[in-house]
Amino acid sequence: MYINHVSHYVPSDRVPNSYFEKVNGLEDQWIFERTGIRSRSKATKQENTNTMAIEAVKNGFEGSGFKPEEVDLIVGASYSPYDTVYTMGHAVQREFGAVNAKVVYVSSACSSLLNAVEIAEGYIAMGKAKNVIVVAAEHNWEYSNESCAKSGHLWGDGAAAMFISDTPKGNKSAKVAHVYTQGLGHLGKADASVFLRPSEEGLGMPDGRDVFINAVTQMRNAIDKVLDASGKEVSDLSYVVPHQANGRIMSNLQRQMKLDDGMIFSHIEEFGNTGCASTAICFSQNYDKVKQDDLVVFTVFGGGYSVGAMLLQY
Repeated sequence: MYINHVSHYVPSDRVPNSYFEKVNGLEDQWIFERTGIRSRSKATKQENTNTMAIEAVKNGFEGSGFKPEEVDLIVGASYSPYDTVYTMGHAVQREFGAVNAKVVYVSSACSSLLNAVEIAEGYIAMGKAKNVIVVAAEHNWEYSNESCAKSGHLWGDGAAAMFISDTPKGNKSAKVAHVYTQGLGHLGKADASVFLRPSEEGLGMPDGRDVFINAVTQMRNAIDKVLDASGKEVSDLSYVVPHQANGRIMSNLQRQMKLDDGMIFSHIEEFGNTGCASTAICFSQNYDKVKQDDLVVFTVFGGGYSVGAMLLQY
């Protein structure tokens, strides 16, 4: 299985940390020191999860080597959907005329992107798909409570798309050496640390410490699993693309793995936590840096809890 192209869409609006001093009393430097965030992306009133997903796919189709009629599977990933019936996958299918595609939707918090890639892997392995679009999008601002001093300042909006096939297409295809996901609902405070319950004022993270502790451990464990499965070492890696949840989590991961600064891709300072789309958005923004023979690993952690990693060989 190959990832032939990656693209993204991020709304142009940015909300600086200073905004939150007015709504929940948190100061700019306090937020930055604890999260690594200076600003975050915010969708306009005319945008939603489906429209952002369409824009991400539109930005990548030209370089993907795909034709709409060749797409036989679209997998959408999100925990903040615009519509749970007419999902982002259906919206992408309609927009681009991918009339031969199956459409699937998956949600496993911030690890959903890699769950979607694993679904694509399964369909391809069974011979039920050859050309797959995986699209992840989050509209966190629509669901979050900005006045919440614990998590209202964390979230950003955006979308990303991956064009995946059974054979390489184009000039910059990466072989998916291994993809791994695992549910961790039995650990820590997985049932309460992060939630999205309409009756409780939407998206919240009341216990960020428990999330932090489990994330820094499990994201590293996931990397080790895909490296071991592929016969590779940390020293073989060219780049690491972590879930953009918190700057301190990424710094901790970097120290654990003894990585040079240039090996960690990050955009959290400008965009905030863009949920399950974050790793693919960040990778797409740094796509020009990746060259032939590079080895790139994604690692993600989601509330609930769940974890995943993916190793790409260029």
